[in-house]
Amino acid sequence: MRIHVRLFALQRELAGTRALDLELPDGATIESGWAALVARLPVLAPGRPAMRFARNGSYAAADEPLADGDELACIPPVSGGATAGRPGEGRPFPILELRPDPFGTAIVDELTDRLATEYDGAVVAFLGRTRVTPGTPAPDQVAEAARHAGRAVETLAYEAHESMALRVMAEIADEISARFGVDRLAIVHRTGDVPLGEPSIAVVAVSPHRDAAFEAARYAIDETKARAPIWKAEYFEDGHVWTGAPARTGPDRPAG
Repeated sequence: MRIHVRLFALQRELAGTRALDLELPDGATIESGWAALVARLPVLAPGRPAMRFARNGSYAAADEPLADGDELACIPPVSGGATAGRPGEGRPFPILELRPDPFGTAIVDELTDRLATEYDGAVVAFLGRTRVTPGTPAPDQVAEAARHAGRAVETLAYEAHESMALRVMAEIADEISARFGVDRLAIVHRTGDVPLGEPSIAVVAVSPHRDAAFEAARYAIDETKARAPIWKAEYFEDGHVWTGAPARTGPDRPAG
């Protein structure tokens, strides 16, 4: 069988490519696909402990079998534009976007105007801003982060597996609807270079009552940061560090 492998963030940099094809024997699993990839690109091997995988755009276990024509995405630690709406549907809500262009604090008003009705008594908004202090480095970036200890971050950059990120955000929106009864929700994330002090993510939750809006907004930002395949690099004067933790492949807690 032949599969298509996609690489992101640090693994993309180490490999010097975003994608490649692999020939595998019938019955191969994701883990054996990874082994074949490392045999071709040994520089990737140290990243395995923190690696997650996606098969055809959905998180998958390493023992899951592969089939001819599959896409295997290698998902390094995630950090925690655009297509609007739930992927594949024409519904106006939720608003789920990846934007390559800057947005300022006015995005809160923009999203509120798109979401709120006269029945809504609560609008809860969260803006995540880029900052000068570094975050937690990805597990295989600890040594590089130590080299920049005490230095200020000069700018940041975000990279995404766009189709999968939007799908994960849609799953999170479904969970928010089921858990908190909030359907009028927006999650908008930047991609590309983001200067210091600018918003990198905006979350707006609208509801008749404040408790549900607060819960929905908190869940949206926490789960997006933990699960969406979006990566952040912090740039210093003479190098950069990828940040984050191994991706969580599902909700942090069960519903109910």
